[in-house]
Amino acid sequence: MKTIVINASPRKKWNTAEILQSAQKGAESVGAETEYFNLYDLIFTGCRSCLVCKLKDKTKGKCYWKDDLTPVIEKILDADCLLIGSPIYFGQPTSEFRALIERLIFCIMSYDDGSSYYPGKVNVGIFYTMNAPLEFYEQSMKESLSSTEFLFSFLNGEIISYPVCDTLQVSDYSKYNMGGFSQELKEKQWILQFPKDLEKAFEIGCELSKR
Repeated sequence: MKTIVINASPRKKWNTAEILQSAQKGAESVGAETEYFNLYDLIFTGCRSCLVCKLKDKTKGKCYWKDDLTPVIEKILDADCLLIGSPIYFGQPTSEFRALIERLIFCIMSYDDGSSYYPGKVNVGIFYTMNAPLEFYEQSMKESLSSTEFLFSFLNGEIISYPVCDTLQVSDYSKYNMGGFSQELKEKQWILQFPKDLEKAFEIGCELSKR
């Protein structure tokens, strides 16, 4: 089993990264071979609409644009599981997350009938980290994010999404103009809930990597 882990956060050592590293450990616990990428380390763009992947004389299910994302896309399509995480900005994952989806999914989506060219199956675990509390996510964000999750269905595998809510944004709130938040309450949430989120990420990584 091969599992690709992608951190779509600009931070390499904060909430999203910790969640993904726990999910990676879960995958490795069931014998999966894993590879971890920090998306913000790569130089790439979203889909260029070159439409080479739609030419009749080209092999289908392949993105032909060449940049740092090219080998990552190839590795995902050659894997059994994808574990990807992103912070939520303005109600949506990061722009890098979106750019990856454009490049990954457009090349395997048929313009003839809307089906998937992809012959394999990749299970997908999606982790959202956010400052918003769980109640706000359930009421105002979950439905809109489902459209993003739908795009991964072109990979033909099981999809599990998991929200990590009300996260600790910085270690010292007094250094920032962030008076709308209570560091005491954020730290309490981090102590009581974040370990549970790490455990759940481990379980998801394990579950999706052994199927």
